[in-house]
Amino acid sequence: MSNQLLEIKNLKTSFRIKDNYYAAVDDLTLTVNKNEVLAIVGESGCGKSALAFSIMGLHNRAKIEGNILYKGQDIANMPASKLNKLRGKDMGMIFQDPLTALNPLMEVGEQIGEVLMLHNKSMSKTERVEKVIELLNKVGIPRAAHTFGQFPHELSGGMRQRVVIAMAIANEPELLIADEPTTALDVTIQSQILDLIKELKEDMHAGIIMITHDLGVVAEMADRVAVMYAGQIVEIADVQTLFSNPKHPYTRSLLNSVPNASETQSKLHVIQGIVPALQNLPRKGCRFSPRVPWVDKDAHEENPVLHEVTPGHFVRCTCYKEFQFPDESQGGATS
Repeated sequence: MSNQLLEIKNLKTSFRIKDNYYAAVDDLTLTVNKNEVLAIVGESGCGKSALAFSIMGLHNRAKIEGNILYKGQDIANMPASKLNKLRGKDMGMIFQDPLTALNPLMEVGEQIGEVLMLHNKSMSKTERVEKVIELLNKVGIPRAAHTFGQFPHELSGGMRQRVVIAMAIANEPELLIADEPTTALDVTIQSQILDLIKELKEDMHAGIIMITHDLGVVAEMADRVAVMYAGQIVEIADVQTLFSNPKHPYTRSLLNSVPNASETQSKLHVIQGIVPALQNLPRKGCRFSPRVPWVDKDAHEENPVLHEVTPGHFVRCTCYKEFQFPDESQGGATS
């Protein structure tokens, strides 16, 4: 029996700007397995959240092309009525901003109960209340019965995030997408939320897509890592390989930007330039080449594709073979 839970094939998510459509996710292919945390990393604007919303079918006006196969069913081209039966039951999502994800006019217990009611019509009101309190306890909320009757604005950021997690896992989904689940939280609460997500993975054996820009979170949580840049996957590998032997210039630049307590250098590495605006993205050649101008143009492929450099380790474009940082006296990435 296959362990594969989600298979994305040549996904293209485009948004209309004036009279033209521009792809924020461009020809992306990816798989997620059961009982696995796949981290998707990259700068703001690289397409991470656009990908998550595409999987969940939450874009209102985007043009979606390609296939998103959940357990063999193509949910990219599924009618909304059928997709609604999967969302919240088989597929759950932890949103980046819990304050905007929650209805400010509903008690939090009511909101979690609504998710249960939509997918389990036979559950009585008493059973729903009991289940909601059980979920609030499960996500570590003290005085769960009291919190049941509170409104989102009465809770702290960490508590609201736990409520969003309780909603996402209410029906024990097999696929869970966590979109920057710890971004706005302090370090202590971040650690608690990550521990909670780990426990949920172990309890439910779910496949988890963890979207983040925090490489510390990736190192702690992920089994595999996909690095995104300008709407494309530029490198994918298991977490140990990616951290010990990164190949793509963008991956190496990201890792080089992380402060290292063992190094005495006074300046942090900064990646030149920024992710281009959607309508200005280069659609031909290596999309990262403008940010590494010292790499010879001939080092880049005209139409970069993913190359399997070792089993399970894929890198886009051949420029990784020639890349080195400007301050490196010699060497560079090994091929």
